[in-house]
Amino acid sequence: MEHIRLPKVENVRLLDRVTPGKSMVGTLYLTATHTVFVESGPGAGSETWVLHSLVCSVEKKLSVSAASSASSGCPMRIRCKNFQVLNLVLPGERDCHSVFLSLQRLSQPETYEELYCFSYQPNVDEAERRREWDFLDLRAEFSRMGVPNALWRLSPVNRLYKVSDSYPSDLFVPESATLAVLEGSARFRSRGRFPALSYYSRDTQAAICRSSQPLSGFSARCLEDEQMLEAICRSNPSSDFMYVVDTRPKLNAIANRAAGKGYENEDNYANIKFQFVGIENIHVMRNSQQKMLEVCELRSPSMADFLEGLESSGWLKHIKAVLDAGVFIAKAVADEGVSVLVHCSDGWDRTAQVCSVASVLLDPYYRTLRGLMVLIEKDWISFGHKFSHRCHHRVGDPKEVAPVIDQFLECVWQLTEQFPCAFEFNERLLIAVHSHIYSCQYGNFVGNSQRERTELRLRERTHSLWTYLWTKKADYINPLYRPGHSQTPLLQISTAPYCFKFWRGLYNRFDRGMHPRQSTQDYLSAIREETQQLEEQLASHKQKITHLEQEQGGRSVPQREAAVGQSPAARPRGNGLSVANTPQDYTGGVIASSPKATDLNPPSETILSNGSDQESGVDMSCHPPLSEDSARDPDLDEAAYSAA
Repeated sequence: MEHIRLPKVENVRLLDRVTPGKSMVGTLYLTATHTVFVESGPGAGSETWVLHSLVCSVEKKLSVSAASSASSGCPMRIRCKNFQVLNLVLPGERDCHSVFLSLQRLSQPETYEELYCFSYQPNVDEAERRREWDFLDLRAEFSRMGVPNALWRLSPVNRLYKVSDSYPSDLFVPESATLAVLEGSARFRSRGRFPALSYYSRDTQAAICRSSQPLSGFSARCLEDEQMLEAICRSNPSSDFMYVVDTRPKLNAIANRAAGKGYENEDNYANIKFQFVGIENIHVMRNSQQKMLEVCELRSPSMADFLEGLESSGWLKHIKAVLDAGVFIAKAVADEGVSVLVHCSDGWDRTAQVCSVASVLLDPYYRTLRGLMVLIEKDWISFGHKFSHRCHHRVGDPKEVAPVIDQFLECVWQLTEQFPCAFEFNERLLIAVHSHIYSCQYGNFVGNSQRERTELRLRERTHSLWTYLWTKKADYINPLYRPGHSQTPLLQISTAPYCFKFWRGLYNRFDRGMHPRQSTQDYLSAIREETQQLEEQLASHKQKITHLEQEQGGRSVPQREAAVGQSPAARPRGNGLSVANTPQDYTGGVIASSPKATDLNPPSETILSNGSDQESGVDMSCHPPLSEDSARDPDLDEAAYSAA
């Protein structure tokens, strides 16, 4: 609270991005955790909540003169990491400057303890908190894959993080790899990230391993590292060679040789085939996403401008590159039965993307709701993706920020679009995970490594996201899901350019005034919810009718006729619901006690105004992944009022 210079500003205007000249007038509140805009005026009830952890940047435009500031106000723009943009106009320059300085400090915590997860306190006791963190077990996940076995074992080499401080403490390695080989390979690899198991195929005995680049320079070599790769190759009896996949463009890898790093020399390693796949570095990806977002924020762009801007950003080209790499690795494991070692520079960005995408293509388990959680926990959180740096959770070097995890989630979304029946979860889950990665409401994505999270005691001081999502799983189930829809576990994806789509559900979901274009999955989910409500009400009516018929069974015939308001000749024959065959039958007697018409509608939070699809003639009034009429994300901070 000491960073809030002005807790309340009245007569603030919130501009509509889509409709020029349209705005809402209300009061802006600054709390310790949220910025809240509350619409004022008769009948107004709209509230916009923005978590300070989600604020990416705050821009204040200087007024031309004091006179113009007094007449039109001082504009401010708040950009969020979940792609929400708020255009505000504050009444005075002094108030605007105070809010600007407050938001700048509140959105850039200097210590981990300032993050929202350390103050977020839902109504959960300590025992429940511990159960939250035990919801996922990575040892059980490797056991599901079939390890340890005669070929792979759990190694204690990184206990207490003495070999690599960015690796997890539990690592699976080839059975034939000795401790001396592991330690020697770690010394030869950047950040000590030696080759370790990421995925194992029971069917082919092929494995996906991951590491960082070798410190080879132009001529250096390491006997232990060569023995390590030979051990990986021997751990797959069905193949006499293995692939080494460098996810970088070849030119970048060659440039790294000048800095003493580089890539494996096929002449020094027996039985390997080397492959570059050409995924650009974090700086290129950051600039590409920024250009793509600028296209999204264009006011009423023409189709030509939008498509040209999207193409020039190169964003979908990069998504295709990640998917192409995943397809290559998945086919090597499933079709050829060949093990693969994957690395980039340090092995926590492009390596995580490619290994996890390949796993989704290979294993139907990772296409389930729980399986996706396990995959993110294993290949991203456990293996040391630098969430705090890449997601800018604290003040730091802006050059470290990059949308690496965004690209993985979009790759999964592109797969769900090509295979709508193959995934148990829907788009809402991917969007919820994306929002919570940046929100810092839960402790899962805080810190850059397992070691940092252990030192921060996140299990004792914060809550886990996965249990929360699991309790809400009904919202994230795909009604089209068919577990056995494909003949083979490997998804045969097409990466032709025309197969890629723009993810409007993520990048433009907060735009007000735009007509909601729901996916088929969301529409069917809403229909299923309405059907369930109607079935419950139908069952309730049947019970009431049966109960009343039983009561009337002991009455005389005139009494029963008077109870239903009909003569025997006029009353339809039959029992149960046949007493209500026409609308007129609902006007008296038993049916008159039916709920009001409004009781048959779905809950109010599931309805969108102006929600019918006029082009298709289909009523699309059922709720979308996130409401277009409310900028408040329902998956973020269910206890926001209490926090405020």
